[in-house]
Amino acid sequence: MTAPGTTLVIGATGTTGRRVATGLAAEGHSVKAAGRSATPVEGARAVRFDWDEPGTWGEAVDGVDRVYLVPPIGSSDPAAAMLPFLRRARTAGVRRAVLLSSSAIPAGGPAVGRVHQALPDLFEQWAVLRPSWFMQNFAGAMPHARSIREEGVIRTASGDGRVGFIDADDIAAVAVRALTGERAPNTDLIITGPQALSYDDVAATVTEVTGRPVAHRNLTFEQLRDRWAAEIPLEFATMLAGMDRAIADGAEDRTTDTVERLTGRPPGTLRAFVERELRCGS
Repeated sequence: MTAPGTTLVIGATGTTGRRVATGLAAEGHSVKAAGRSATPVEGARAVRFDWDEPGTWGEAVDGVDRVYLVPPIGSSDPAAAMLPFLRRARTAGVRRAVLLSSSAIPAGGPAVGRVHQALPDLFEQWAVLRPSWFMQNFAGAMPHARSIREEGVIRTASGDGRVGFIDADDIAAVAVRALTGERAPNTDLIITGPQALSYDDVAATVTEVTGRPVAHRNLTFEQLRDRWAAEIPLEFATMLAGMDRAIADGAEDRTTDTVERLTGRPPGTLRAFVERELRCGS
């Protein structure tokens, strides 16, 4: 493949999209930052994009040869919108696609798993990023972050199960390499941090770094599902609660070398993340 042309970053104001867009721009690549409100991102051209509005797709893919794909948030069937878009993108000249998925969702699995399965047939060069749980879940406006701040509690249905929590900075760094390397990975990439930790370990780390007592409280699958369903559609809440149950069964108890292998540096630790993001009470 020739040197990178213009990359379309979908979800460019989101957790990974913003980091991918700024990372590409910092390396001198041409970037279109796509989102529902066409919010500017430093070094990138803003363009309006909505998965549910095909009328916004044409301008987004015009002049683009690669794309970073963040699925529509909260959708139980993202393939319904994503596959028609991807066929249009291919026709428009996109030759490389990098999809953000999840370590919990294999090719052909639920939700974005159908898009994962279709990607190799649609594009000459591709990658599927399958990160473990984000460290960012413990900061900002995320539910775990709110319960940490307001109640000193993290609630899950994961029991003693362990997770290779990953910093979104590291996910974005892998994405940039997958988008701009001379050859695309043409595979799926499980992305984890350097350690597999239980939520008890997370609570202990937050307590030690911030000085504020934080405890992990276990819920049943049903309790967690109902808690999520108060904020999001029941089908999506059920899927999320099921992922916690899988953690309890050991599904996420692993680490990989993906970050270091693709970026040349090790992934950041949870402690470093907490020191950076939570120490000042954010």
